[in-house]
Amino acid sequence: MRITPWLALLPLLAHAEPPLDDMLQAHEAAALIPPFRQQLLDTVQTAMRQGGPQEAIRTCQLQAPRIAAENGRMPWTVGRTALRVRNPANAPDAWEREVLEDFAHRARQGETLARMSRAQTVDGEFRYMQAIATAEPCLACHGKALAPEVVALLDSAYPHDQARGFAAGELRGAFSLRRPAAEVVR
Repeated sequence: MRITPWLALLPLLAHAEPPLDDMLQAHEAAALIPPFRQQLLDTVQTAMRQGGPQEAIRTCQLQAPRIAAENGRMPWTVGRTALRVRNPANAPDAWEREVLEDFAHRARQGETLARMSRAQTVDGEFRYMQAIATAEPCLACHGKALAPEVVALLDSAYPHDQARGFAAGELRGAFSLRRPAAEVVR
């Protein structure tokens, strides 16, 4: 009888843990973004008040990776990426580039950046991205009219910087989160 081989697998299936629902994982990922965003923003704004854009650039260069690591919660890794990066370590991988290009297309079609996100399992990882709009405070270091001393510091600290010339409201990049797809947290 053909059903017999499948019955032999039932004890194995009874002990297998089902993966978390994609929607639940996306919600979990999205919940990690606000504290990361706020800590990064607070850190950069404090530096800006203390020493202007130059201090904000130095602080962001030194503190952003630490803040990302602090805001990852096992098993999640938290970071940022963009189509035009300042730090080459934040360059998008193939999936992130595809998502960012989709976000840019959707923005050109009039969709609000605040609503843009994507969740997907890719190569054994659950991935989540949420768009970042360029805010007014970002323009001192990422805008079109940068002070000469800011340009000089950026040229020195980031010789391959592409993250300039933005206007408020434009797609700046995205938060990018990942975790092993097979790992289940209970």
